[in-house]
Amino acid sequence: MKRRRGAAPEPGCLRAWAAESEALAGRWRAARCAGPRGAEAAARQQRGAFGELLLRMRGLPAALPALPLELTVVYNSLLFVMGTSDRVVEGEAEGIRQGLLRVLEACGSSGQDLSTEELWQKVLQEVTDEELRAPLHRLAALQAAWWLATSRLRSVTGLFQLLSSAEDSGRAPCSRGENKLLALLKAWRVPAKGVSTSLVQSAENLKETLCTAAAFLQGLQELEAGNLPAALSLLQKAAGGFCSKRVLAQIYTCLGCCAQQMGKPQTALQHLKRALQVDFQCLPALSHVAAVYQELGETDAELQALGLLYEALEKNPPSAASFSPYFLIRTELLVHTPILTSLLRRRQPSEVKYLLAQRCLQEGRVADAVEHYLDFLAVLQEGLQQQVPLDGGSALPRIPEAFLEAASALEQDGRHRDAITLCEEVISRTTDLIPRALLLVEEGLEQPESPSPGMGLAGGLLSQKRESLHCLTWRAAAYLHQGWAWVKLGENKEAITQFSRCLSELLRFPLCGPGAEPTGNLLAEVEVLQKIRLLSLIGRGTQFLELGKHKEALLDFQYGLQVSPGDPAAASYLVQALWKLNRKQEAAAHWQKHLERPTGEDGQQEGQGRPFPLYLVSCVKQAAFPQRESLARSIQDYLRTMSQDPFS
Repeated sequence: MKRRRGAAPEPGCLRAWAAESEALAGRWRAARCAGPRGAEAAARQQRGAFGELLLRMRGLPAALPALPLELTVVYNSLLFVMGTSDRVVEGEAEGIRQGLLRVLEACGSSGQDLSTEELWQKVLQEVTDEELRAPLHRLAALQAAWWLATSRLRSVTGLFQLLSSAEDSGRAPCSRGENKLLALLKAWRVPAKGVSTSLVQSAENLKETLCTAAAFLQGLQELEAGNLPAALSLLQKAAGGFCSKRVLAQIYTCLGCCAQQMGKPQTALQHLKRALQVDFQCLPALSHVAAVYQELGETDAELQALGLLYEALEKNPPSAASFSPYFLIRTELLVHTPILTSLLRRRQPSEVKYLLAQRCLQEGRVADAVEHYLDFLAVLQEGLQQQVPLDGGSALPRIPEAFLEAASALEQDGRHRDAITLCEEVISRTTDLIPRALLLVEEGLEQPESPSPGMGLAGGLLSQKRESLHCLTWRAAAYLHQGWAWVKLGENKEAITQFSRCLSELLRFPLCGPGAEPTGNLLAEVEVLQKIRLLSLIGRGTQFLELGKHKEALLDFQYGLQVSPGDPAAASYLVQALWKLNRKQEAAAHWQKHLERPTGEDGQQEGQGRPFPLYLVSCVKQAAFPQRESLARSIQDYLRTMSQDPFS
């Protein structure tokens, strides 16, 4: 006989379903004692078993007497779906929507065309059956979990406002300054009537998880928006919530980053150290500790933190989050945002090794820098691509830049021939990557910083041109380093050859004339090229002076001042060359024109612009004029003599 729509299933059938649901829940409670691995396997089995039971129940028309049990099975089934997944996916919430539609069907209504938010509103307004209130509240908590996992906080707030209104409990609204969503979540209670004993995770437990996740998510949103006091308050609330040690360590890491951005490095260190105390495998916290020490100028502590981080990464490969046999829905399943991914990014050992090398070189710890650079280059040479991350958040430079930095460290450590060999590797690998002529302005290449989607061709050409400039820069810098290395070895002629090769490479890029003016997009690259040109001219000029070729030296220093007008090193060498050529009056005039202005600590004129790549720093130091005070005394003596006897 056909069953009438809305009629209850046979009592025996309903009792059988209830018994099966209770048995499955009991089986899960027993399996939890088997430990995480056994519980995870059992959870996957229970996921399938509850899913099959739900299919059988939905094979019959929706009926009010069966709905409390059906919604309980939906709740348990979706708990296992979420708990056995790496993260919550919004599409999986279709099970909740189908449950709501079944409720409306049993009430003789429909809502197929409604959004999920509208569907909830209709269900909560139309359903008056006391037995359905508790199952619907539990299902609402699951819906909130899915929405939190996709950062739909407004939807969660709206849903709990509906639940609060439906209960009409007379609870006071949230007080002024209190977070609205957190206040609604804390005030929410599952109605006592209709409470089921066959739940695999209690609604109260789920509520605590929702509160923690909501505070964590909102804190991250405020942190991303730059509202730091609000972020700090919300993250502190999350830290006092219900979560695993792994998540708690993540929250403390975020608190540390927030405090650092607020200009409170000592507070940041306290939070980050707490993160490591809670979970010693929260290695991103150790990475942030190193960054805070760098900000404080405590280099020893910074390098120690980086060293510990490298050792930890070598010993402890990344592991997946462990399965919890007690809580199927956990905070870590609900909080996935780009800023959290960025803050908790786990560095590769190769990155940390490079950071150690870079920071040692920057701080003048040359021997340590050489050791770390050689270790890092060994990783590259072995072809361990999995240890060299290529994402935009990586601390690694382009590989030729790393080679050049290593060469700079070797030079400063007195290993000049090793530096020459390393530079030869850069030269050989970039030989075929640079066009014979490289003009910066060509028809169709000038474009704004953010090209529109329709400018793909021009954008591609600009990207290709920038890459060619990079290759040219690396190749020229390699010749430059070789030139200075030969200088240190006392090989003047070989040094002149390498400096000349560097300048020859740079002829591909015109210094003046058509195509010389760079667009704003390429200005940084062009400034580096001009600096390399200047350093090569100074280097070659100094070697001409050593060989007594004063006229050739003078020409190089004059060209250097054309490249960088007012550069103190080029101007000083120019004065020296004129002095050696016995053109003392010209030398004194140039001294008064270029060198009586104050210079910075590094010998550069004040306001010279943006910093240059790390691999050029040693070349800049070597190009500095070493006899400034002696030359100044000679010029001043000459000027005094001339003022006393202008005809001498």
